Amino acid sequence: MGRERPYDVAVVGGGASGLAAALSAARSGASVLVIERDVEAGLPILATGNGRCNLSNARLDPERYRHPEVARAVMGERPEEELSAFFDSLGLLTCEEDGRLYPYSRRADSVRDALLMSAAPAADLACCADLRRAAFDPPAGAWDLVLAEPAGPLPRPGRRALDFRGMLRHRRRELARAPRRERAVRARRVVIACGGSSSATASLFGLPHIDETPVLCPVACVPELDAGALEQLDGLRVEGSLALVRGGRPIWSEPGEVLFRPFGLSGIVAFDLSRRVRAGDTVELDLFPALGEHALAELFEARSHVVGSPERMGAAWFTGLLAGALGAHVAAAAERSGDGCAPAALAHLCKHLPFLARGTADERSAQVSRGGIPFDAVDLPRLGIRADLAPGLLACGEALDMDADCGGFNLAWAWLSGLRAGAEAAGA
Repeated sequence: MGRERPYDVAVVGGGASGLAAALSAARSGASVLVIERDVEAGLPILATGNGRCNLSNARLDPERYRHPEVARAVMGERPEEELSAFFDSLGLLTCEEDGRLYPYSRRADSVRDALLMSAAPAADLACCADLRRAAFDPPAGAWDLVLAEPAGPLPRPGRRALDFRGMLRHRRRELARAPRRERAVRARRVVIACGGSSSATASLFGLPHIDETPVLCPVACVPELDAGALEQLDGLRVEGSLALVRGGRPIWSEPGEVLFRPFGLSGIVAFDLSRRVRAGDTVELDLFPALGEHALAELFEARSHVVGSPERMGAAWFTGLLAGALGAHVAAAAERSGDGCAPAALAHLCKHLPFLARGTADERSAQVSRGGIPFDAVDLPRLGIRADLAPGLLACGEALDMDADCGGFNLAWAWLSGLRAGAEAAGA
């Protein structure tokens, strides 16, 4: 197993942050190798934004991140301008929708294609390569890496014509059973950019690691006043606002579309809630976020003079206000609350419809993970691992313990932290 020429920078992971780091290092004059264990680089990008790729946000507020001060230090004073310049350098035309940035094509494959078109001449891409061992050579000031790669080309599917997804499945099956051979690589600096499954890579380099847990997923909860209602509400969408109440005190709220599911609440606002919720918390759904409680009580009082008394009409009183199943739930909850069905009591309930949180749900669909390499092991803002832990090592993207709300914030972190780590690795 002979060693090839040494690289200035090796990037472990060919997703968004890894490709950004590779491009940044290469544009700073470094020779770069990208080590990607999947059959192609950039594949996770295709799943972002439901295939549309929410690239970033028009206002990258550090407070939307798990560690605001870290985000502020790493992303800098004008992150929006830096990302705009980066996208321009890829030849990627972008557009804005409600503060969210997308490729003009609204297609994630446009983003991946632009990245790979820029990365291909700038860096060597080693796909189907699994990092097996890593050791630092102090006299050489470099990392010796051992990769396991297929011993030969992966077999093609024969005469069958496959679309992209079919070809991807075929190649992954072939990769899983392909015999391997080892390849030795030396790199002066290594950037860990392996996404939200960084435990094994951190272990290879002897780094501390926080266990990953899924976030940005639905919230498991039950209605406090009508426990069986979710079966009837399943699939119903409402424009509302969710508030998180802990110890009787509201600690967070956000408006948005809420989707009822048999296990709880889903939708983007529920995904953002999943980053904060704990089992035992109360989640309050505001069904009329555009109206204050007093204004809503007045509306309900006037309505009772038009359509009749809510006490007498029950669920039918909400016809024209709420979907039938939701009106039935509110009516049942009002009856069980003990507060009655007076307009003021109904208004309060509709502004604070309570659910008991049990945690998160459908974690397999989670958009990101929380956990990774902790920031007390990282020198900021350069994103270098502390020299006493591992010299010549950097990390970026989801490999670090950083997550953020929906809306392009997580992908913005991937781009910006990758750009920062790549430039630092090239100049270190």
